[in-house]
Amino acid sequence: MYLTQGLHRMLQQQPHALATVYRDRRHTYAQLAERVARLAGALQRLGMQPGDRVGLLGLNSDRFLEYYLATWWGGGVVNPVNIRWSVPEIVYSLDDCDTRILMIDDTFLPMAEAIAGSARVRPLLIHVGDGPAPEGMLSYEQLIREAMPVDDAFRGGDDLASIMYTGGTTGRPKGVMQSHMNLWTAAVARAADVPVPADALTLHIAPMFHLAALSRVILISLIGLPSIFVPAFDALDVMQTIERERITDILIVPTMLQALIMHPDFPRHDLSCLRSLTYGASPIAVPVLEMALKALPNAEFTQGYGMTEAAPPITANGPQNHGPEGIANGRLRSAGRPGLGVTVRIVDENDNEVPRGTVGEVLVRGPNIMLGYWNKPEETAQALRGGWMHTGDGAYMDEDGYLYIVDRFKDMIVSGGENVYSGEVESAIASHPAVAACAVIGIPCQQWGEAVHAVIVLKPEREVVAADIIEHCRRHIAGYKTPKSVEFRAALPLSGAGKVLKRDLREPFWAGKDRGVS
Repeated sequence: MYLTQGLHRMLQQQPHALATVYRDRRHTYAQLAERVARLAGALQRLGMQPGDRVGLLGLNSDRFLEYYLATWWGGGVVNPVNIRWSVPEIVYSLDDCDTRILMIDDTFLPMAEAIAGSARVRPLLIHVGDGPAPEGMLSYEQLIREAMPVDDAFRGGDDLASIMYTGGTTGRPKGVMQSHMNLWTAAVARAADVPVPADALTLHIAPMFHLAALSRVILISLIGLPSIFVPAFDALDVMQTIERERITDILIVPTMLQALIMHPDFPRHDLSCLRSLTYGASPIAVPVLEMALKALPNAEFTQGYGMTEAAPPITANGPQNHGPEGIANGRLRSAGRPGLGVTVRIVDENDNEVPRGTVGEVLVRGPNIMLGYWNKPEETAQALRGGWMHTGDGAYMDEDGYLYIVDRFKDMIVSGGENVYSGEVESAIASHPAVAACAVIGIPCQQWGEAVHAVIVLKPEREVVAADIIEHCRRHIAGYKTPKSVEFRAALPLSGAGKVLKRDLREPFWAGKDRGVS
């Protein structure tokens, strides 16, 4: 179980088959393998030892796939950087897992010096672009041209493959450690549950630093099919690419899907080639989904529910529940049933399984579950206690094994498919000199599913307005984590033990809704 296996198989059996498409660049599997082996050699020459971390800060492209495969080929561990993070957040993730090599594409060059200059150990910077490398950086393409190809290190099984940073409840992101087995089994189980046709053409739209996108890339690579890339989501670009390349398969976030079908140019593009559409990362509003089903009648829809710690699949709700019957019986709102190799239980506060139809916490186990959190043994033990991953999601299961997410026990908001932990935002707000206390909650938002809302108590005789708090947060955390709205109160509701009663804060916003998350 090693993640370069698909590349070896295609090199042996179909070396001239199409592997990647990015704009005008097209590479066969033979060309991809050559570039991967050379880049792996360059990384080793630059000092990458087995298990060393290599980062990439960039938009989607064929080079992102090369980075993944070459790092594994050379024996390293990938640490893809969240492109929406601020410089301090990026630097924390690099420092936390001691990432000494960082690739940066043209889009993020303005951040390069600030990142390198404030890191605990200045990383070696590699420019991932077509033009000359800026001063002080190495050229990605030159490294590939000049390096000698090396043999695959064949790291696999329980060897660490990736560290993906996710939000932290205490204000610091956590590095989720996935092994080759975690990622390999998740991809293979997904292919067994929802087979990918031999003629599938997959367009990678979701950002490739995200595990949902990485999981899809791994799946297509292992099967040996073409991967087509757009740099980032732009509805017009996506429609043009689907039409031009005759794309059959996409994975998309609900907010992207809504933007796609509501784009004024949507009727002018022939998207009849789409046969499979998987959406996930956050729930979708039923009216939007019904609109999408009508707009893309040739596509079969599947919802995926998962988490970074599960690499990521937990359940899938397939095409059989995305038609009139699924709408009528309510299974359209379900997160689906557990996939192959994944076991799910719904439990009470003592981890005892509850009866069907009773809300409890979702627990998961299987070969896809993470090794743990990097350098966080206590949090790892807490999350994986009893051999089960405690998701923090509240749900119930019906008699046929369908899962329905109704609430979120852990202090997390999902906005536009991105996880926002309230603790991170609260830490940023609390650093403002005028703030005495604060609480952050998720409130309903038509565009993003949930929006970040801050409730603040000011220190005596201090005055600030909402814009001051929002601007302060932007200097410390990513834009998508920054509060979209702020309210000031004289006091926060507290329990007898002095804990902030966030459910009381949330209740007015979610009144009349059938679940407490969007």
